[in-house]
Amino acid sequence: MASRKYFGTDGVRGEVGVAPITPDFVMRLGHATGRVLKKHWKSSSHPAVLIGKDTRISGYMLEAALEAGLSAAGVDVVLTGPLPTPAIAYLTRAQRQAAGLVISASHNPFQDNGIKFFDRNGDKLSDEAELEIEAEFDQGIRCVPSNELGKARRLNDAQGRYIEFCKRAFPSELTLRGVKIVVDCANGAAYQVTPAVLHELGADVVSVGVAPDGLNINKGVGALYPEYLSEKVLQHKADIGIAVDGDADRLIVVDAKGNSYDGDQLVYVIAAHRAARGDLGGGVVGTQMTNYGLEQAFQRRGIAFARAKVGDRYVLEILKERNWLIGGENSGHILCLDRHTTGDATIAALEVLGALVQQGRSLADACADVKLLPQHLINVRIDKSSPWADKTNVKSALADWEQKLTGRGRILLRPSGTEPVVRVMVEAEDEALARAGAEAIAEAVAA
Repeated sequence: MASRKYFGTDGVRGEVGVAPITPDFVMRLGHATGRVLKKHWKSSSHPAVLIGKDTRISGYMLEAALEAGLSAAGVDVVLTGPLPTPAIAYLTRAQRQAAGLVISASHNPFQDNGIKFFDRNGDKLSDEAELEIEAEFDQGIRCVPSNELGKARRLNDAQGRYIEFCKRAFPSELTLRGVKIVVDCANGAAYQVTPAVLHELGADVVSVGVAPDGLNINKGVGALYPEYLSEKVLQHKADIGIAVDGDADRLIVVDAKGNSYDGDQLVYVIAAHRAARGDLGGGVVGTQMTNYGLEQAFQRRGIAFARAKVGDRYVLEILKERNWLIGGENSGHILCLDRHTTGDATIAALEVLGALVQQGRSLADACADVKLLPQHLINVRIDKSSPWADKTNVKSALADWEQKLTGRGRILLRPSGTEPVVRVMVEAEDEALARAGAEAIAEAVAA
């Protein structure tokens, strides 16, 4: 299959004002998307596309550019305003739209932005669909006649519709009454919805990271900064803390003692509880970054486990291939396919909370069987055109450390699909060994 020029592992992303995240590029991207949608649209009416966004200041500009490009292609636009990425996936399917687009750079700082894509079923676009859009992009803009231009409107109560969808994922016989929860929304897309979901399920909610100003998304708050959530949980004497990232598709949880739990541990809580109930629905899918300690814990429980390439789209592919339901990444992207078509931090949080309430256990007790091995991760910034993988010193460092870690750990070296970095991860039984290996390989990549 041909390689993609513009799409990464999750849409198109970069620094605002620098190609490809410029108004002209995004308008052409919207137009190309619209023309591809019309090519496959069976009805005589215009196809319609749902557009959501997070709270970055650049969202206004990019929303207008997307709208213009889609309209020029003869596609209608339905705007939701700030909403989590998984909310757009749900509403696209529920509203029978042709596609859903999300203007977001997820966990990145405010100066970055991007476009995420969902098809009419609420699934991430296939590689083939992305290549088709790129081919159309290269044809340039060809505006339809004025009487065929697309129209735009806003979707009333988009937030309320998504809140009710999330609540339906929580068992009707359970309540969160008596549970005090700190919710950190990263000053991002979930700032009005995730606290409302938990409150309406009965929880005593303390909301933080809910004052977006366009510039403070993910700034010292949210899933990337669990230490902030730990501080707030201890300060408010809460039972548990929940942190999402800027577009609310990844989750980190903190217990009453301020200890944080990553995606690997949370996937274990969900899967082990479902296995005990008899409704796991097969095995569990992780990624190349998933801690080996989680795989060992599943082996002890007799739960099948498979690894995908890094990226929730690849986790989803294997889940569908095997007809399984549960998967995730240690970064906090968690999929429960009987609840949603995509990773959803709010729904994953409800799965964890439901397991703890039903079991009457603390998060620490629920995770006690998982003994995570030390991992050390270093992000090395590179020029995207750099032939880093072919460098003699990189190959030498890899061979050296693979020999040292034989039977004691593993190495993962991969370029990011969303940032100009190479991720160097070393996992070992000994933390000092993992750190030394990661630093040595990262130094070789950077040289």
